[in-house]
Parts: sequence; structure tokens; C-alpha cells
Amino acid sequence: MNSNDGAATNRGILAVGAYLPRLRLDRKSVAAGHRWMAPGLRGLAQGVRSMANWDEDAITMAVEAGRRTLAAAQTPAPEALTLASTTLPFADRLNAAVVASALALPKALAASDCGGSLRAGSSALIRALEGSGGQQLLIASERRIPRPASTGELMAGDGAAALLVGEGEPIARLRGSASLTADFVDHFRETDRDGDYGWEERWVRDEGFSKLVPPVVKQALQAAGVEAGKIDHFVMPEALRKVGPMVAKKVGVRPEAIVDPLFDRCGDTGSAHPLLMLARTLAKAGPGQTILVVQFGSGCDALVLETTDRATGADAEPAWLDEGQVETNYLKYLSFTGQIELEWGMRAEMDNKTALSAAWRAEETVHGFSGGHCSECGTVQFPASRICVNPDCGAVDTQQPYRLADEPAKIRSFTCDWLSYKPCPPFMFGHVEFDNAARVLMEFADCDPADLAVGVPLDMVFRIKEVDSMRGFRRYFWKAKPQRKAGE
Repeated sequence: MNSNDGAATNRGILAVGAYLPRLRLDRKSVAAGHRWMAPGLRGLAQGVRSMANWDEDAITMAVEAGRRTLAAAQTPAPEALTLASTTLPFADRLNAAVVASALALPKALAASDCGGSLRAGSSALIRALEGSGGQQLLIASERRIPRPASTGELMAGDGAAALLVGEGEPIARLRGSASLTADFVDHFRETDRDGDYGWEERWVRDEGFSKLVPPVVKQALQAAGVEAGKIDHFVMPEALRKVGPMVAKKVGVRPEAIVDPLFDRCGDTGSAHPLLMLARTLAKAGPGQTILVVQFGSGCDALVLETTDRATGADAEPAWLDEGQVETNYLKYLSFTGQIELEWGMRAEMDNKTALSAAWRAEETVHGFSGGHCSECGTVQFPASRICVNPDCGAVDTQQPYRLADEPAKIRSFTCDWLSYKPCPPFMFGHVEFDNAARVLMEFADCDPADLAVGVPLDMVFRIKEVDSMRGFRRYFWKAKPQRKAGE
């Protein structure tokens, strides 16, 4: 077991951000579908769990969480990026490189993927806080696909959280940490398979959480020089219900310090969940408060953090935790996760092969959503070209890169096509007009036909464009999402 006593430095968590998909799957609908063969699932049929759309995965959710964190930080670009997940879409392609490209981070960035257990996010956070050097962006993102009728199907959720760590004026500093690595297999998933195989819950609770976690927590508290009873916020995801209160009682943390594990609002987002819960806690914590973060998985991580004067102690919930849109169609969830094969007709029989040579040449255009800005007349266009599209200009070789991903935009025209194949029909697309007058023909995401109207303000979101199931590849591009207020 390793421990660290964090020395007082200016290194800490500089900014946080999180992302949950718009859709929230109603657990009662899931349990109703399985009532004929697994009536016991109704005991977990409370609230909703977050549900990724068909065009979302661990990469796209990581991009959204990363954008929010970098926007909150307002600092120079990080020098390192770590993407933590157990459900990254590519086994032999740097997933973090796709995220870095979409975030328009410098090419000199040091980027890495990490996974292997649900501790991927918490372990990466310890390394970042204990490290030195420039700023590091840590993103944990997860889209697990549990087997139908498993408890995991009801317990799990999809989402991502990101933290910027480095020197400066942090929101919170590390006071101490401890880790334990143990090949305690409470669940496992073989490569290229969906759905965890879990062992008997009582054994996991009694031999795993009860015996492995408390010593690690006590060592972290000792390293931090903090008594358990002085902890203000106890952040521990509940992979099994009620294990958080059990561990808190064993180590002496006050019951009122236990942070809501968000089961009713989004479910457990795997390796992202300790960071997601930490992001919410940091948004609500005041200065000088202590936060104990614990994550279980092939051992245990425990971190003791202390907030600084930058912690504002807001009463309101962070915007990313809004209610979303409740989805009661369980068949749609099965289709989005590829667990049921529907008859889509001949229009779905298309070859989506990607020319990798062309994809590399257009990487900044496609992933970075980079157009061109004419240095002669100021016209912004997408894509960039040698000749300015302004008929009154026509200058040659005057285009400078111009990123459109964060530009305000609105709908100029739209169409809902019920004939073309899309995994979630209809195919909605139209002309998007940016405030700088650039116009781009784009697909709309996270909306219904009734949400579309000329003039509706839009946000740009990074999504899966096409899936090449024949070769196991997926292409990404930006889509336009109608803006909504919380709760809409």
C-alpha cells in the first residue's frame, strides 16, 4: 500500500467540468421489460440513469467535458492530456489523440489513454496532483453496455468528467493519498465483449469493500493529517448500493458528510464517477473544507483534498446535472447500444469505409472544425480554400485557420428526412449560420423535429458521424444542437 502526504504547494485542481448525455433512461421502463423473467429488478427501478445517444461514446463525451473545463479555466492550453476509461472505442489507436484534435490542443501535447479498472480516473488524478511541470488535463469518460436484465443495466450510467491540474490558484489541493493494488475480481469484462460478469454481491461487500477499503482510507487520512470526523464531504461511488455508508461508518466519517452518489439522477458512470461526484462537490463546497474521495476497483484509491478560497460554495446544482429528457422506450436503448438488431431496410445497407489518407489531410478541418478567415476581407468560410468565397474579394492564399466549434450560431434552414437511414430517425439537417456570417450544412443532434425552427440558437457538439461496422471504424464530426435551458 502506497501513501502520499501532500506538501503545501500551489499545485492543485484549477478547473472542473462534467458532461451527462441529454437522455435519461427511466428505470421503471427497463424493469417492466424484464418483469416476466427477473421480477426482482423492480427493487432498483427508481429514478433515471443517463443514456448516451447513438452518436455518443467515451470519446465524444470526453470532448464535451474537456471543453467545459478549459472554458472555465481560461488558461493556456495544457501540456498533457490523459483519457481514462474502460470503454474506449479503439484498442489500437490513441483515443486521447482524437479528443486532443477535437479540443484543438497543440500538437506538442503529451497524450495517453489509461484504463484497466474503475480506478483509472482516480489513479490518474493522484498521479496528476503528485506530479510536477505544466498543466495536465485529465478526463474520465465511460459508456458501459451491461447485459440486458442485469443489475448493471440499471445501476450504470453514461457520462464524463474533466479536471485541469497544475500550478496556479487551485480550487482544491491534495493533502494526502493512499492506494492499494489487489487482484480482487468482483467483476470482469474480456476485451471486445460488452457486459461485465459480476460475482456474488454479498461476498464483494464483505470481502472487498469491507476489508480492503477502510485501511486505505485510514492511511490517506493519516498522510493528510486529518481526522475522519473532520471530513466535510465523503465522495465514494456506490458500485453496490449502500456500500458508501458502510465504509463511512467503519472509518468514522460522519453520516451527514456522505455525498449523494447520484443513483437517481444518472447512475454510476464507472471510472468517471468519482471525478463526476468530485466536480459536483467542488461546485458546492466552500473554502477550507476537506473532501475525501474513494474509488474501489482492483484495489482502492483514497484522496484527501482541501478547498481554497476559490471555492464559492454555490447553493445551486451545476448546470450539467440538469434533468435532461426522460426516455421511456427501452427498445430504443437496446437499439442504441447494439443489443437488438432491427430491420432498417435497404437504405441502411451502405458501406461507410473511411479513406484514412483523406481523413489525415482533413484532420484539422473535420475534428477541429477549422474553417478559413480571409486576411484581406475578413470573410469566414468552411471549409477553407485557396480562393476567398466572397465574390467582391476573391483573394488567393489569404486564408487563416478559424475554429467554428465555439462560435454562436443559429438555424437558417432545416429539413427532416424520414427516407434516409439514421439510427434515430428522422435525419435532421440544414444550414447553420454563425454570427460571423459563415454558413455550414450540418446535421442536428439531441433534438426532435419540433425543436427545429429558423433562428433557434445552437451549440456545436462533437459526435460520431458514421460507423463502419464492417471494418470496426467510426468517423467523428461536429453537429449542431438546439440550445435548451435547464429542465427543458
